Amino acid sequence: MEHQTGPELMIEAHQLRRTFGQRQAVADLSLSVRRGEIFGLLGPNGAGKTTTIRLLSGQIIPDSGWARVAGCDVVHEPLRLKQQIGIVFEEQNLYERLTARMNLRFTCWLYGLPEKRIDEVLTLVDLRDRAREPVGKFSQGLKQRLLIARALLHKPAVLFLDEPGRGLDPISAHTVRQVIRRLSEEGTTILLTTHLMEEADQLCQRVAFIVNGRLVANDTPRHLKLQHGKRLLQVTLEEQQDHARRLCDITLKLDDVSDQQRLARWLSEGKVRALHTQEASLEEVFFHVAGVPLS
Repeated sequence: MEHQTGPELMIEAHQLRRTFGQRQAVADLSLSVRRGEIFGLLGPNGAGKTTTIRLLSGQIIPDSGWARVAGCDVVHEPLRLKQQIGIVFEEQNLYERLTARMNLRFTCWLYGLPEKRIDEVLTLVDLRDRAREPVGKFSQGLKQRLLIARALLHKPAVLFLDEPGRGLDPISAHTVRQVIRRLSEEGTTILLTTHLMEEADQLCQRVAFIVNGRLVANDTPRHLKLQHGKRLLQVTLEEQQDHARRLCDITLKLDDVSDQQRLARWLSEGKVRALHTQEASLEEVFFHVAGVPLS
């Protein structure tokens, strides 16, 4: 059966299902990702994130449902699909005794890719100046960038990243995020999985929450926080106490009627000296929507 995909949709899945024995790893999963978009699949360990990537990359076959990636049916066009996608899983399977350049050269030789592409991908991930160093001396962040470079050797249209920020120090995580943004700006479509909400909030144009194999929300981080997060307001009041004036900070819930009335009274009495809004975090929204913590 032929399924039509819109011109801008690079990933489209409909009612994907996959079980392992009695365990349902992915249940009726539907999503779409546009060209050049960074899409985050967020959830705790065991939620079905990695299984979803394996389904969308053709590594395992769904029990039911269908998916197309870069115009390829993931079940019926596996060879075409492999030419269009790059994958970086959490396991860092690099040859640590070889240099970064030799790791990439070996991959080019293995898959018949032109070696002139090596310098291009090293530049993309800011590793040209480290290309002659043994990978065994690399930090986790440098290894992650090399894995991304390897996945880009054949110029894939879609890149799957499984937990790209796990275990990275803040500087390395920042650099990896810069690489991901640059790829998106150049037109690469990126689907990443993560349980790090700060990473998703900073990187992703849209995110989906997955729990027990089911999507429970799918929207922009901003809209999710506005729709499900508690809107808070920090109010600085000036009060008279013991013949002296003092400032105190009070946090109000903007959606609470009694708090709204308190604020109106303070404003009319001229006590308010400052107002600061506090936005809910994506992690708080996840817990509110999914009902389970991320850890």
